[in-house]
Amino acid sequence: MKNARQMAILSIIEKDNIETQEELAAKLRDIGIVVTQATVSRDIKELRLLKVLTPDGSYKYATVDKAEHGVSERLVRMFIDSVLSISYAENLIVIRTLPGSANAAGEAIDSMRWPEVLGTISGDNTIFVAVRSSEEAPAVVEKFQEILKR
Repeated sequence: MKNARQMAILSIIEKDNIETQEELAAKLRDIGIVVTQATVSRDIKELRLLKVLTPDGSYKYATVDKAEHGVSERLVRMFIDSVLSISYAENLIVIRTLPGSANAAGEAIDSMRWPEVLGTISGDNTIFVAVRSSEEAPAVVEKFQEILKR
């Protein structure tokens, strides 16, 4: 019963913007699952659901991976808007950004979780990206260039 209810919750929040536990309980009742608000609250905790901001300014429940995706997309947009130049030497890529933008752009790179990237160090307007090998650096620079074309 619990697994079926939790699967129903995940399905509901995927389809509908659910803002409150009461709304979620009502949707569950609509499909024949009778629950209390306390049960919904426990399910939300167990499923690790978060409230995330929607484009229209309201909040809705989402899974952690969906919430992270939204954050990642915003970080990528900040990356695109702030990068001035990209160059590399050996396995180190140097990205110049607008002043004060390197930290957000570096976080965007980290959120991409590319296997070729060992890590980043961000200053005020410069990001150093360590790549696994000097052979992989040109391909990573090309991937960054593709993102900038969006």
